[in-house]
Amino acid sequence: MGLFDKKYCDFCGDKIGLFGNKKLEDGNMCRDCASKLSPWFNERRHSTKAEIQKQLDDREENRNAVAAFHTTRSIGKYTKLLLDEDSQKFMVTGASNLEKANPDVLNYSQATGCDLEISESRYELKQAGEDGKHVSFDPPRYEYSYDFHVTIHVDHPWFDQIRYSLSNGFVKTGVRYDTGVLGGWQVDPAGEGNPHLADYYYYLNMGQEIKAYVDCMRTGCISSPPSVPESVPDAVPVTDSDLPDYAEGADIPAFESPTEPVICPWCGLNTIPDADGNCSFCGGSVNA
Repeated sequence: MGLFDKKYCDFCGDKIGLFGNKKLEDGNMCRDCASKLSPWFNERRHSTKAEIQKQLDDREENRNAVAAFHTTRSIGKYTKLLLDEDSQKFMVTGASNLEKANPDVLNYSQATGCDLEISESRYELKQAGEDGKHVSFDPPRYEYSYDFHVTIHVDHPWFDQIRYSLSNGFVKTGVRYDTGVLGGWQVDPAGEGNPHLADYYYYLNMGQEIKAYVDCMRTGCISSPPSVPESVPDAVPVTDSDLPDYAEGADIPAFESPTEPVICPWCGLNTIPDADGNCSFCGGSVNA
């Protein structure tokens, strides 16, 4: 067979366009038929026609499961984890039309684990030099961005994981460095005056909520909503007992701002703290 010979889909029989062939291990598939496969399936090129036909049959049966699915809980903003707590089933999809998208419906028992990942990107900020060209700060300054991914591990005949981005791209946090511990997503909320951090913690908490529910699917505690840890703790009220015991009428010493630059423990930059002892770049406390 020549490179430009006409090819036909082994499933619907239609002629395949010049750049529309989706090759299999032992055959060919058109784009329309390939679009019916699971979005989490990535082994098409190493699959046989028989294996693909079996998946297409399973996907048609899945439409009945989608029609019977009753969403009782939705977690996510773009791609969502949907739960049917009555029948103990779940799906992950960003589609608004479930019937058309036909997302895979899984039983709780098919969930085997959940991983959380924060991907970091940084961009160096520069200043205008004497000759008008942009030059680095001394020390260099960076603007940080983060993408939040969830991977749900599953026991399924056509795929073994569902991986997707919670934030649908990177979330900027300015010069604040915020990466948490991988797998735990525990970070210190110092400097949360930065308005960009609201989005950071929004997706952080969303990921922890998803992990808590997947862990409960796996262990069987899903009958009652799991306790979800908050990355940004509620403010703790200060009482009189928390304050130093100064004599009545005595002057309370004010914070003495250093006159020499110090290293901020949060963003790592040389800074002269303000009157409250906060970094002039990220707002974090230099005494933390």
